[in-house]
Amino acid sequence: MILKAFRNGLGSLIAGVDCLTRPAKKQRSPEDQAQVDAAAASLSLYQFHACPFCIKVRRVLHTLNVPVALHDVNKSPAAELELTQKGGKRQVPCLRIKESDGSERWLYESKAIIQYLETRFGD
Repeated sequence: MILKAFRNGLGSLIAGVDCLTRPAKKQRSPEDQAQVDAAAASLSLYQFHACPFCIKVRRVLHTLNVPVALHDVNKSPAAELELTQKGGKRQVPCLRIKESDGSERWLYESKAIIQYLETRFGD
């Protein structure tokens, strides 16, 4: 119980520092940003607000200026159920990628997610 409270407090502190120290968003032409926005519509990030690895992914999303739907698994039982049933495990961060053929890919691990985002949106 004490460890959980400590972990949540530390995570909230890290999240607060992240908000204060985020770099500027990537600037694109309106046409290019519209393409990024359209591509990002097929992405969803399942995360915890105070998870350091989730913060790391959200920071990259902010820097690349990629608007992705966020689902907090701790606050939404529906998001948790979807993550475990479709993704296969309750691990965050997890990026759900809806492919053009209607299939879904569930990408776990912050390093893999960041690599995917930088490759797809880093220009």
